[in-house]
Amino acid sequence: MLFLQLFWSFLKIGLFTFGGGYAMIALIQSEVTVNHHWLTSQEFTDILAISQMTPGPVGINTATYTGYTAILNAGYDTWLAVFGALLASFAVILLPVVLMVVAVIFLKKMQGNKDNDNIFRVLRMTVVGLIAAAALQLLTVDSFGQPALSLQFLLSVAIFIAVFALALKRVSPILLILSAGVLGILAYTLLPV
Repeated sequence: MLFLQLFWSFLKIGLFTFGGGYAMIALIQSEVTVNHHWLTSQEFTDILAISQMTPGPVGINTATYTGYTAILNAGYDTWLAVFGALLASFAVILLPVVLMVVAVIFLKKMQGNKDNDNIFRVLRMTVVGLIAAAALQLLTVDSFGQPALSLQFLLSVAIFIAVFALALKRVSPILLILSAGVLGILAYTLLPV
C-alpha cells in the first residue's frame, strides 16, 4: 500500500507542478511531511540539501531521495528502499514527459499566436511565485536552528544572507555550497551551542 501511495503522490506532484524542480519543492514537502508523515521536516531539509548538491534536476533528486527515505523509514529493507526511490523518480517524470510531447506538437502548430504568448507571460509569473513560496517554506527552525542570540544561529543567518547576496551577483553555486559547508562545519563544531 505504501508503494502505491508513494507512486500516486509523486504522480500528482509531477502533474501539478509547473516551473521545474524548485517549484516542486513546496508540493513535495507538503505531501511527504504534512499529508503522509513519511519524513520529518529535518529529514526533508537534509534531503533537499543533498538534492541540490548532487548532479541532476533538483526535483527528480528530491523525489529519488524522498522515495528511498520514506520506504526505509517505514521499516523495509534497503533493496525495497531503492525500488521506492526508482518508483518515486519514475512517477514524478511520467506525466510531464507525456504532456511535454503533446505540448511540443501543439506549440509547433500555435507558434506566433498572440494568445499563446499571453499564456506564457502568465505562466512565467506563476513559476516565480511558486519558487518564492518554496523558498519561504524553507525558512524554518530546521534550516537555521533555534532562533536565539547564539553564535550558531547568528552565523546561520549571516551565511544565508551572504550566500543570497553572492548568488544574486552570479557567484558560482559550487563555490557557495562548498564555502557554506566549510563555515557550517566550523560553526557547529567549534562554537558553543
